[in-house]
Amino acid sequence: MTEINDKVERALARFERVTRSLDERRGPVRDAARRERQRLNADLRARAARVGIAIGLISIATIIIGLITPIGMFGFFAAVGLAIGIAALLAFAPGGGRAAPQPPSADLPNGEMVQRFDSFVYRSRPALPAPAQAELDAISAALPTLKQTLQRVDALDPNAQDARRLMSIHLPGLIERYARVPAAFRSERDGEGLSVDERLVEGLSASRAALHEINERLARADVAAFETQGRFIKSRYADEAPQPAQLPPRD
Repeated sequence: MTEINDKVERALARFERVTRSLDERRGPVRDAARRERQRLNADLRARAARVGIAIGLISIATIIIGLITPIGMFGFFAAVGLAIGIAALLAFAPGGGRAAPQPPSADLPNGEMVQRFDSFVYRSRPALPAPAQAELDAISAALPTLKQTLQRVDALDPNAQDARRLMSIHLPGLIERYARVPAAFRSERDGEGLSVDERLVEGLSASRAALHEINERLARADVAAFETQGRFIKSRYADEAPQPAQLPPRD
């Protein structure tokens, strides 16, 4: 009987892994992966551009110096070595890549902060339990709309400030503190009867609800501003619109 139960549990675990893998190929996880690839590609293009500019400047400087005074073979090799060294420094400087997830800096513009937070969420996801991953997926799915809304708002706007604190401090702090808890202690219950995993899911759910509420408030403000502008144009110009010419009656 025990052997049968073990086989059933292994089959269920294998089924769960397969279904989770299939789920990650579509929906919010797929979209988050696509956005992360776009960010990585943009970083690679920027690095390549910096390397090209550095090599070009060194080449121009070498040519100018060579026109003024002969640099000889030693000078030529020195210039080549300098170009290679600077290119390597620029190409392999710390950046996005596959480094550990880093929360967005608090001084970023609104739109860029949402992008960095999106990357943090995507990179943090694999280390969390499945229920927490589901909450992160829901947060990730809402971020493109939030970015579109926030990047039109001043960083000092109260709603934007709430979103920025949540993305740069509170939610990353929750995930980082969870990662510090040893796995053996994550199933223990606290004074309210919640385990560490359940407390994580609860915090992520509250964060998702807060971001949704902020996004909704900003969107409603845009709708109200649009309606006000429409009513103004109607009241200002509707009565002044030229009337269509009246055709004379036919005999």
